Amino acid sequence: MMSFLTIILIAIGLSMDAFSLAILYGTLNFDYQKSLILSLSVGIFHFFMPLLGNFIGIAIFNWLPIKPDILVGIIFLIISIEMIFSLFKEEEIVDLKGLFAIILFAFTVSIDSFSVGIGLKAICNNNILAVSTFSITSFIFTFMGLTIGSKLNQKFGKLSTLIGSLVLLGISITYLF
Repeated sequence: MMSFLTIILIAIGLSMDAFSLAILYGTLNFDYQKSLILSLSVGIFHFFMPLLGNFIGIAIFNWLPIKPDILVGIIFLIISIEMIFSLFKEEEIVDLKGLFAIILFAFTVSIDSFSVGIGLKAICNNNILAVSTFSITSFIFTFMGLTIGSKLNQKFGKLSTLIGSLVLLGISITYLF
């Protein structure tokens, strides 16, 4: 089982995608209320998506004879590679008007936490502690990104995605070897 520091590092890695997009959307100068709603939505999704992934992960571990550490390492490796590739595609800002757009944004930046949830059992024994950490961290990172987005350029947003992907890549290597 991994330490709380590892859970925090995973939470930061998962939150970097939301952070980088929040920086981009922060340039639209949302008011405080909209920033808060968007950040809360991302936090809520980062709470429930890993739990959903965990239920599916338990079924996978019961069905496939694979060591949980190997599966977690593969999942983190895939997420980190996807994050690195996302650095090279052009982000398009879609106006976040309406509840559906906010939910779609929160879902999109939280999908990687679903994958982490598949291997959550191998990461720690306390799922509520892990998903609460993921949720709080993603809320904070999203809110920070929206708040400072108008002051930062898009290059820093891409740098944060790179940092998050490298953190997950490092953790995946730890699990695989």
